[in-house]
Amino acid sequence: MPATPPLTCCTCPPLMGHTAPVHPTHRLRQPCPPISLAGQPTPLSAPHIPQQILDFLQPVRPPLPTTYHPDLPDIGQEYLEYYIFPILLPGMAELLHRARKEKCFERKRTKFIACDFLTEWLYNQNAKRKDEPFTEFFSIPFVKDWLKDHPRPPIPLSLLLSEEEASKIIQSFWRGYWVRCNAEVQELRQWQKQLREDKNIFKRVQEFWAKQEVKGMLSTLGGLRVFLAIKYLAVQ
Repeated sequence: MPATPPLTCCTCPPLMGHTAPVHPTHRLRQPCPPISLAGQPTPLSAPHIPQQILDFLQPVRPPLPTTYHPDLPDIGQEYLEYYIFPILLPGMAELLHRARKEKCFERKRTKFIACDFLTEWLYNQNAKRKDEPFTEFFSIPFVKDWLKDHPRPPIPLSLLLSEEEASKIIQSFWRGYWVRCNAEVQELRQWQKQLREDKNIFKRVQEFWAKQEVKGMLSTLGGLRVFLAIKYLAVQ
């Protein structure tokens, strides 16, 4: 009985009398793709690639056409022009007016959030809410649900204050600083500090509040006793 020739994965001649081991079920011999000498990889044909990989490499959707056909209508452009822009553009105009009012074009940082304003405007301009009252941004149902799971960090106080309020705080601090720099005021502050240390003012204040807490607890217990007594008499 003639010997069975060794199984190889291709028809390439064995090197130095050795053959490459293959799986027993791999009975088909496929020719190896030719080696490219130009430095470019040789594209593999379908017989050399499993069908599962070929199916995976198929594009999800067909590629976009490379040529433009003027006879075919542009559905996306028509949708934007007839359904989106007539509603969105007035909101963008109101957004710019509000941004100018909030001085967004003059300052680097402001408390104004454009997306919040646009969401509020579109929600209140909805045709389905024509006869309903104005709803603030944070009172919109889906906004409340979103912020419940994704809370925002607090806005800094410097962005919440108006120019008048901020100027009052700065001026009051500056006036107090200049008054404290006066020599007579410095002498008075030093004397008050020494007096507090000599008379143990801090200790006296702590003792005073400790006594007040004890009095409050006793009055609470006394009131509780009176309440229980009245309730007991009412039951009897």
